[in-house]
Amino acid sequence: MATTFNLEINNKPTRKGTYNILLRITQDRKHKRIKTSIELRSPKDYNPKAKHGNWIRTSEPNHKSWNEALANEIENAKITYRDLREHGLATKENIKSTIKEVEISPSFLAYAKQRTSDILNEGGHRNFKKYNGFCNKLEGFLKSNRKTDLLFVEVTTSFLSKFEAFLHTLKNERNHEAKLHPNTIAINLNIFKTIINRAIEIDKLLKPEQNPFLGYKYTREVSTTKEKLNEAEIESIENLELKEGSLIWHCRNYFLFSFYLAGIRAGDLIQLRWCNITADGRLEYRMAKTKKDRSIFLHDKARDILQHYYVESCKSTDYIFPLLDSNAPYAKAVTPEQKATLPPEMIIKLNDIVGAKNSLLNKYLNKIGTQANITKHISMHIARHSFAKIAKDNNVDNNHLKSLLGHSNIKITETYMGNFETQETDNVMASIFKKREDPKARIQKLMENMTSDQIEALLKSIKR
Repeated sequence: MATTFNLEINNKPTRKGTYNILLRITQDRKHKRIKTSIELRSPKDYNPKAKHGNWIRTSEPNHKSWNEALANEIENAKITYRDLREHGLATKENIKSTIKEVEISPSFLAYAKQRTSDILNEGGHRNFKKYNGFCNKLEGFLKSNRKTDLLFVEVTTSFLSKFEAFLHTLKNERNHEAKLHPNTIAINLNIFKTIINRAIEIDKLLKPEQNPFLGYKYTREVSTTKEKLNEAEIESIENLELKEGSLIWHCRNYFLFSFYLAGIRAGDLIQLRWCNITADGRLEYRMAKTKKDRSIFLHDKARDILQHYYVESCKSTDYIFPLLDSNAPYAKAVTPEQKATLPPEMIIKLNDIVGAKNSLLNKYLNKIGTQANITKHISMHIARHSFAKIAKDNNVDNNHLKSLLGHSNIKITETYMGNFETQETDNVMASIFKKREDPKARIQKLMENMTSDQIEALLKSIKR
């Protein structure tokens, strides 16, 4: 029972005024037809005599991707046929019912946007921003190809390659004179892959063997040099003469408070409240990034900074540092559990304010660096790197650093410290190229500091 697969156009327009491309399954000169994912605005854009891969004429702007999508649908039909034939079930009716349960391939773009919205509703604002950025870049790529949508069937290894090439042409949002950082490109491709995997594993929109990333490799994130300050540079910042109460004075306090307490991330520090300070002198809070609880001893230097901000009239729910409005609607959500119940738009507003405050702090920290004669770029996150570096220089082992930095896994700490662990290799290099001292010269040098009696006793002991 010979079976063939071909394409044809339905010359009867749909309600939208478009024309469906049909997959025709032929067995014993009898046909079954299935709607493909492709609809044309004009029947003239279809070439019925075309060779494989050139069915859509170049008059259609999407002809390349749509021809590729149709080729994939034919190949999927053949795979389905072979699978059914092994069990003696390869009738054209079974092939049709097995190939597709729906007539049109789902929209990947719509699916990605819905997943982005779900992440926001789940309280994952950090990931929401990344996913939203990915969707914007994907839409930009589609727009550059005069497309407004992307179907799952169109996501092929070829499409992934072209999308990655497009990402390499984009400007860096923080530095418009530069292109996107390789890690930013890797993050966007990771998100793409994660969405595809979810569509396969959770929502069953694709079969595992249809995963386009199975045949596509790309450069993963690369380790970047972590800027950090040494103890002398930290001391220079501490000793700066700054006007008390000025904005730059406050910014120094925030940076040092973060450094003194094992590198609190800026987003967490900005949202600290007096209720995070315990009666027995500890700071307890939950990290927004990892959702892990931390409890840190408040040593004298940290306490000294807190004394600048404590007033008798303050409430336990007030923010410690004057960066957020304690009377704002978002401020009513004090605990992490309460924050999770905030409406998405309020979460976005809060995080946008926190982000703006962080940018302001970083601006003034660079002014502090200039005044302290530090040439390194300083930001709030550098407090975390600096603490880790100085702790390592003081022989703190990675297991203790894991707890201090709030990492959930020792491997994260080891990776984090990878750029800092230089002392041991420095010592090895020094020993290799250490100048070899002449033994006779060394003895003469020692004898110069000895009395005649000591020299005489030494010579007698040698003769024995």
